[in-house]
Amino acid sequence: MNYLSERAQLRQSQLADLIEEACQHLEPSPYQREVAQQRYEGVGDWLAKSQDPLLAEIAIRLQGSVAIGTTVKPIGAAEYDVDLVAHVPDIDAVISPAMLKHRIGDRLRANGHYAPLLVEMPRCWRLDYANEFHLDITPSIPNPGCAMGGELVPDKALKSWKASNPMGYRAKFERRAKLQARIRSAFGRILDSTIAKDSVEPYPEEMKLKGLLRRTVQIAKRHRDLEFIDDTDGLAPLSIIVTTLASRAYEFCVGNFVYDHELDLIVDLLRRMPNSIETRVNGNRVEWYLWNQTTVGENFCEKWNKHPERATAFFEWHAKLVADVEKLAAARGLDDVRRLLGDVVGRAPANAALDALTARVSTARTGNRLSVTKPAGLIVGTAAGATPVRGNTFFGDPR
Repeated sequence: MNYLSERAQLRQSQLADLIEEACQHLEPSPYQREVAQQRYEGVGDWLAKSQDPLLAEIAIRLQGSVAIGTTVKPIGAAEYDVDLVAHVPDIDAVISPAMLKHRIGDRLRANGHYAPLLVEMPRCWRLDYANEFHLDITPSIPNPGCAMGGELVPDKALKSWKASNPMGYRAKFERRAKLQARIRSAFGRILDSTIAKDSVEPYPEEMKLKGLLRRTVQIAKRHRDLEFIDDTDGLAPLSIIVTTLASRAYEFCVGNFVYDHELDLIVDLLRRMPNSIETRVNGNRVEWYLWNQTTVGENFCEKWNKHPERATAFFEWHAKLVADVEKLAAARGLDDVRRLLGDVVGRAPANAALDALTARVSTARTGNRLSVTKPAGLIVGTAAGATPVRGNTFFGDPR
C-alpha cells in the first residue's frame, strides 16, 4: 500500500481535524439548540392536541437541515430556520391546500403565545422568534400516487398539491451518510442518529462527529453563503440542491474509489456534484433537472428553467468552491492555512478552529503526548506503532 509521506500525512490529518473543528463553529450554539428544541416541542405538542377533527391525527416532523444534521448559522443578523412538516394522514387530495393551511393557522392563533409570532408565508406558517430563529410549518397529506410513501405539499399559490417526500428524503440522506468511505489512513468514525416515530418527533441529538458527508454539505453551504452574502436576486443555490448533489456524489465516490485521505474524498466529492444534474434541450434553450429520487415529479432545479441566471450562478459558484477547497488541501504553513480556510468557511470559524487546534497540539507536545500513526494520523496520547512528533511540524512548518 502506498502511504503518503509521514509529514504529508500529518499535515492532511491536521487539515481534516481543522475542518471538523471549523464546522462545529458553524453550527448553532448549545443554547440555541436547546431553545429551538423547546419551542419545536411546544408547538408540536400544541398542534398534536388540537380538537379540530381535521387535525386529530396530525403528526409533527422535522425536515431540512436540522433534521439531517447539516445546519449552518446564517451570516450576520439573519435568523436560521427550523423546518417542520405538519402531516395529516388518512385524508386525500379532495381537501384544498388552502383549507388545510387555514385550519392549522387557526390552531396556532388560538394560542396567545404563538398568535403575535405568526407570519403567513406562501406555502407555510412561520413562527418568527426575532433575532433567534423561525419555525416554518408546512402542511402535508399522503400522496396516493407515490409508491415510496411520498407526501403532497401546497404549491406556492395554494391552488393545488405538489409531490414531495420529506421523510423519504431524510431517510435516504441518512443512509448515504452512514456509508463508510474506504480511506487508507482513516482516523475517524461516523456517528448517526435514528428516526423516531411519534406524533411529535423527538428533536435530534447533537452529533459531534457527523461524518464526511454532513461536514462537506456544511462546508458547501457556508461557502455559498459567503459568496452570495449580498445576493438580492435569489441567485444563491438552494440548500436542497447543494445537499442532494453532495449526497449523490458521496454515494458514488465511496462506492467506487479508495482515497488516501479524507480531504481527497472531500475534493473529489465536490468536483463531482454537478454530475447528477440532467439537461434537456427544448427549442433554443437548455432545461435543467435534479429529480427527487424519493418521489415522482419533484424537480429541485425547477426554478432554473424559469430563471436560467440561477443555473449560471450555480456553476460559477461551484467552480469557485472546488478551487478554494483544492487550495486549502494544498496549503503549507499556518498563515496560508488560516487564510485559505477562511476563504472556505469564513474568518471567524477559521480563526477559532486554528486557535483551538494549536492549543491542543501545544499542550500535547508539552506533555510529550503528540504522535502520528499511519492508520490514524495525528493523535494526542500514545498508541502502538506511533512515532513521536519532534519539534513543530504543524502544517509543514518546522520550528
